[in-house]
Amino acid sequence: MSEKIIVPVLGESITEATVSKWLKNEGDEVKTDEPIVELETDKVNLEVPSPITGKLTEIISKNGSVVEVGAHLGSIKETEISEKKSQKIEKIKPTVERENIENSNPQQNEPQLLETEVTDELEEQEQPLVLTQEIKTKPTIKEKPNEQVLSPAVRKIVAENKINLETIKGSGKDGRLLKGDLINLMSKSPSPSERKIKYGQEERIKMTRLRQTIAKRLKQAQENAALLTTFNEVDMTNIIEIRKNNQDDFQNRFGIKLGMMSFFVKASIVALKNFPAVNAEIEGDEIIYKNYYNISFAVGTDKGLVVPVLKDADVMSFADIEKNIKEISDKAKSGKLTIEDLQGGTFTISNGGVYGSMLSTPILNLPQSGVLGMHNIVERPVVIEGEIMVRPIMYLALSYDHRIIDGKESVSFLKMIKENLEDPRRLFLDI
Repeated sequence: MSEKIIVPVLGESITEATVSKWLKNEGDEVKTDEPIVELETDKVNLEVPSPITGKLTEIISKNGSVVEVGAHLGSIKETEISEKKSQKIEKIKPTVERENIENSNPQQNEPQLLETEVTDELEEQEQPLVLTQEIKTKPTIKEKPNEQVLSPAVRKIVAENKINLETIKGSGKDGRLLKGDLINLMSKSPSPSERKIKYGQEERIKMTRLRQTIAKRLKQAQENAALLTTFNEVDMTNIIEIRKNNQDDFQNRFGIKLGMMSFFVKASIVALKNFPAVNAEIEGDEIIYKNYYNISFAVGTDKGLVVPVLKDADVMSFADIEKNIKEISDKAKSGKLTIEDLQGGTFTISNGGVYGSMLSTPILNLPQSGVLGMHNIVERPVVIEGEIMVRPIMYLALSYDHRIIDGKESVSFLKMIKENLEDPRRLFLDI
């Protein structure tokens, strides 16, 4: 009996996919629910499991083929358990003879010590290693090559340029490394990159469906929305202090670290409730105001940027937010996101600071009307009550659709986020 491998329903608005790669070859044995082929859609990659246990007899849609929902990918022939195998299993089953049971003496015997003769070899293997006072010598520590004979001038050059001494052979007496050896090394022309050696001057690779979708959506956002960005800065002193003073207790109680994102999610939700236009979207000639708060957050993966959704974030605690963000981020990086994980967002937070970004103008995640950009934290001089102080400062950027969000609303929205982050007690008091 053969079973067809069919392209499953891929999710809302997704009608086709690309066969990314077959995980099994023709003739391979497969088990029920074992992944056999990987499909790439506009949003996520998903694995199609085997419907039965058997042998993969036919692959119809090769790698790179574009297939629609319900398309025939291949066939699996069901395998039957042989009689020999079942008989073999039966023979292994232990049997107890009634005669032996009847003739057995129910008398209990006292436990006896089993005496075994230990050979010298076995004794030597099993005997634990015991350190005694007789072992007085310490193991010698091998010094790095040339380290003991470096002159002060050479040591300075090595430290400043982070030179690996193990790759250099000195020209001095007994292989001593001289200053001239390092100067000659630094004057050598660098070799071509490994990619240039492997692939040549240029390489041409077809864009993945995910990358094509990212490009299309970003271009649509620029063309269809009236994009504008406003900026502000936030003093992160109090948040850093809260995390420092409560990190151990928080982690011991909830099993997760207290990160930055939970504060930004909480502060954003407070601002979204006060400025509903930022949580709205345009559909035709109507504005849809959303009274639920699903926060999208950008995650960089090997295959590109994905934006999963933290749903109903307004009813989550700090611990719930941190746990769900970690869980969803791990799924994104391992390529296990589902369509449901990417749908339904109302506002986006993008953290370019983890990559060292100082300032940026994020692009909208349509059909949303607002996106908040986080950046790196840098100690900067600021004036507080007439005195210059050094404080950990982060620049914030809010990109918004000017068609439905006015300048006053956008600036006030970002200012409220700033105030709640600089005085995080407001987040706990809900003010």
